[in-house]
This record gives sequence, structure tokens and C-alpha cells, in this order.
Amino acid sequence: MKILVTGSAGFIGFHVAYCLLERGDIVVGVDNLNDYYDPELKKDRLAILAEQKNFSFIKLDISNQVEMEAVFNQHHFDAVVHLAAQAGVRYSIENPQVYVQSNIVGFLNVLEGVRQQNINHLVYASSSSVYGANTCQPFSEHHNVDHPVSLYAASKKSNELMAHSYSHLYGLKTTGLRFFTVYGPWGRPDMSPFLFARGILNEESIKLFNEGDMSRDFTYIDDIVEGVVQVMDSPAQSDKKWDSEAPDSASSYAPYRIYNIGNSQPVKLMDFVRAIEKSAGKKAKINLMPMQPGDVQSTYADVSELQSAVGFKPGTLLQDGVDVFVEWYRGYYSGV
Repeated sequence: MKILVTGSAGFIGFHVAYCLLERGDIVVGVDNLNDYYDPELKKDRLAILAEQKNFSFIKLDISNQVEMEAVFNQHHFDAVVHLAAQAGVRYSIENPQVYVQSNIVGFLNVLEGVRQQNINHLVYASSSSVYGANTCQPFSEHHNVDHPVSLYAASKKSNELMAHSYSHLYGLKTTGLRFFTVYGPWGRPDMSPFLFARGILNEESIKLFNEGDMSRDFTYIDDIVEGVVQVMDSPAQSDKKWDSEAPDSASSYAPYRIYNIGNSQPVKLMDFVRAIEKSAGKKAKINLMPMQPGDVQSTYADVSELQSAVGFKPGTLLQDGVDVFVEWYRGYYSGV
């Protein structure tokens, strides 16, 4: 298959593109290589992909309508895996306009490309952040997600709504994946696993917000990739049992689905820190901090829908995943 992977220089996009190339697919990657975090890390990911004969890369911003139209007109894609986005809950408070351009305008350009070229399946990244003020756990795709607590979360909920409208209007097969805190080699420097590893290995203090009383459904990158690829290979179908008088937000009469991808085993931040300490052989210097605006105390994924649909459930053990991550970190930042 020929697949467009947006955000191919990003953490998840890089790993998904590499997996698809390894199995023999043709991958066209797009990314704007912005400086939200170190572009050199993104370039190093791309350098690995560039070694694969079936990979080509186009540097562009997905919010640029003309350039996105050119990509879709030039190639005949069998599927699109849309992972490009402006990420980060806290950054959305400081720079809200960027989120509208990338996550709303950019997503519209992707939808239009899929529609105009009649592409078989669109898989796109949503986020566990959409659960917002909901405290009923584990989070289920059947829960109401109308109360986001950050603009980032609101933009991801908007993506789900936009996808449904296109599935309804044009019969597009769309699947949204709500990722729960992803960690592993080549991870994002702005996320807690990376910040914790860097602080501990460099013997610097790390910040634990809400006085450390937080938990996350940490999910290893290989599990995320496996889920993305299996979902991509199983295009969304209409739910014949969907009831308009008791509408279920997880599916639809249209070919539209939403799935959680998480480890389904939430971990306290302190326990995650302890796992890094064990891998690093060093003790953390901890600075307890108050809760950050837009943050939530805990996340916990119900992944029964994903398991039922494609027969897959993430299952990498925390210490195993952390060991690989810390080993990569030490190798990439040699001398640590």
C-alpha cells in the first residue's frame, strides 16, 4: 500500500512510518519540522527513515491548503495516517492560535484531501485529553467528552466531530485514536517521561505537579504503533445497531469509529520515577509543585473496544519499556 503519514518526523509518526516501511509499504511523510522542541531530534528521526528505499519526505505545513492539495493530487494514497498536530496541553494556554491553525485548519485540509481523492481510510490522532473534566474511570469511548479543560483537548474533540461530519456527508471511513501518555525511544522532550529521564540522568531536580499525586496510563510506543497499524488495516464500518434515540459516541450509522489506545494500567508518577531510577541507577531529586492549569489528575483507558475490533491490547510492562527508553536516551545523548 501507499500511505501518507503526516507528522512523520514526530515521535509517533516516525515509529509508525518505520513500521510500515519495514513491512513493505510505500510511505510519503510530511512534516513542517517546527521548533516546538529541538528540530535536530526530528531531523535525526527522518535520517533513519530516509535510509528506506520506499520512503519520501515533503517538508510542509498541513495548514497550507495549496501545498496539501498538491500532495494529494500528486500521489494516489490507499490510506492516510494523520499524526501531525500542535501538541501539548500547557503550550495551548500560551499560544492558542497555533492550535487552531495546525489542529483545526490542518485537519480540514487532510479531510478535504481524503474526500477529493476518495482514499479508503483515514486514521487520525485524537487524545486522552478529550476526557477533560470527566472523572469516571476507566475512560470509555462511550463516555461524554463535552467538557475539555484545555484548548488542545478542545481541538482534538473538534477533530472527532469534523471527521464524523465527513463520514456522514461523504461516506469517508474515519477512525480516531485517543492516545494515552506515550513513552519510549525517540520520545518528545516536552513530555514527563523524557523530562524525568533527563533530570535523573543529569542529576538535576525534576518537577512533580499536584504534589506528585497524579497518575498516567503510560503506554509504550511499540504498543501504540501496533494499534495504529492494525486499525489502519481495518477500515471503519457503519454500526448497524447504532440507535439515534440513544446515540453512542464511540460509533455511528456512518463509517466512523473512535478507540482508546492505552496500557489500561495507570501508574502513579512517583512509581514511574522509581522505574527510571532503577534503569538509570540514580536517585531523583524531586521538587513537588502545585497542579498546572489545563492538567488532569489521572488517566486510565478502557481498551475493550480496540481489543474487540482488532484483537489487540497494549501490554508492555512498565519496567521493560522504561529500560529500553533509558538505554536509548543514554545512547542518543552519549556521555549521560
